[in-house]
Amino acid sequence: MHLRLGHSPDPDDAFMFYGLATGKMDSGGYQFEHVLQDIQTLNTRAMKGELEVTAISLHAYPYVKDLYALMACGCSMGENYGPMLVAKKFFTPDELKTRRIAIPGTLTTAFLAMQLLLGKGVLNVVRPFDQILQYVQAGYADAGLIIHEGQLTYRNNGLVCCLDLGRWWREKTGLPLPLGVNVIRRDLGKPAMEQIAAVLKRSIEFSLNHRADAVRHALRYARDMDEKLADEFVGMYVNHWTLDFGPRGRQAVHAVLDAGARAGLIPFCTPVEFVG
Repeated sequence: MHLRLGHSPDPDDAFMFYGLATGKMDSGGYQFEHVLQDIQTLNTRAMKGELEVTAISLHAYPYVKDLYALMACGCSMGENYGPMLVAKKFFTPDELKTRRIAIPGTLTTAFLAMQLLLGKGVLNVVRPFDQILQYVQAGYADAGLIIHEGQLTYRNNGLVCCLDLGRWWREKTGLPLPLGVNVIRRDLGKPAMEQIAAVLKRSIEFSLNHRADAVRHALRYARDMDEKLADEFVGMYVNHWTLDFGPRGRQAVHAVLDAGARAGLIPFCTPVEFVG
């Protein structure tokens, strides 16, 4: 069976699917076509059910839950760290509420978390995630909401961290912050969904067992990062959470979705079904 597998062109996703992308592991009889697009585009495509398997933001899940089920593996989870609000000078949360903020997409979990803290009325402008640092540096926005490797490289652009949303969420709830998740289309049927989820979990395990090779593979998607920094970034978002949410990870998923629904930011959609 030919399957389109959507994921972001960033080091952690490239690391996860190293074995499948290079043909170095058994794909279980499935042929995977890797579709590399930014997470906001993948969120939009998921609304139409275009890809059989895809990474999406957890924020997008309530809008695609009838088409897709959430996979137990493949998540990006921040344990006391996560998306950051950065600027050329430090702003407090109250000051950020009145500033223009560049965001990587209105369906990103980073944006949902930012709204949970700052409220719905924050002035924002959507920019591709890999352009936000330069956009803020040039003065087109007062602050930027950064995801992916920008969390490690923002200082190279002369910016400071005003707020780490993963740290804020941990202080608020005691839980990690689930950000990106993998979903699988329901019309594939339960047996195939379980089999495909097992293949993707084996891919993550393969990468973790061949870490150095997988990091070198991921380097081609690492902007402004050497191998050491890329390995650090991969370690932040490909770990035991990525192999399986586990009970605490599932609790974190429900906590984020319920908080968003109570705030009127997303539809209620819990409890969540996990595949795998």
